[in-house]
Amino acid sequence: MTSWHHAWIRDRSVLGAVIVLVGAVTGSAARAEPVRAVVELFTSQGCGACRSAEPVLRDLSRQPGVIALTLPVTYWDYLGWKDTLASRPLTERQRAYARGRGGRQVFTPQAVVDGSGVAVGSDKIALDRLMRDGVQQGGLPIAVHGEARGDHIRVEIGAAPDARTQGYGEVWLVPVLRRRAVAIQSGENGGRTVTYVNVVRGLQHLGHWGGQALALDVPGTQAEIAEADSWVVLLQGGADNRPGRILGAAKGPGL
Repeated sequence: MTSWHHAWIRDRSVLGAVIVLVGAVTGSAARAEPVRAVVELFTSQGCGACRSAEPVLRDLSRQPGVIALTLPVTYWDYLGWKDTLASRPLTERQRAYARGRGGRQVFTPQAVVDGSGVAVGSDKIALDRLMRDGVQQGGLPIAVHGEARGDHIRVEIGAAPDARTQGYGEVWLVPVLRRRAVAIQSGENGGRTVTYVNVVRGLQHLGHWGGQALALDVPGTQAEIAEADSWVVLLQGGADNRPGRILGAAKGPGL
């Protein structure tokens, strides 16, 4: 198992995440606002070039059909300012994406769209094109729904659209801090106060999806880490311990 999986996977199935196979997604999932794109922005408080990507991601985060996430990385911390929101697992996720494309180069600001398309995070035209192309190519093909119900989160995943096709993927709960202003005191952005949106605070592995519809009841405490105040559900493919195409996604409260 790679370092990316060691860092990211905290399988809570033994702690009470109940997985139930179901025949179809419930009516509430069918009525949910569909997510058409997931944008992950890899950024750093120590990266001067990242300041032009921040307003782009904020604009994307306001679009109902888009999940826009901030993933602060650690590899610029030596430039004179240690990112207060960054963590090594986020850095490893970006590197795992790079390995999946056959390389190792990473940079900031880098955006990954739907787990496959890559662009400079400040290039709104390129991001719009990747999202548009994704929709034209079938978008996120699997229906995903998440709903807070008391002290737990109900997650529902649809079946693969073609029963003859073997579907596979991993289900992730992503705790998110919706908004955080940071006063950067030194480094390339010294003297600036930057407001970050939808900051990823971790990723909880909920289980494997094999193409059949399923439902999961997840303890709400799994999303309550590192000051997170909402969450996202991702259904993501991949191979050889490398994150692949995002097959479906859902937003939590307030996103």
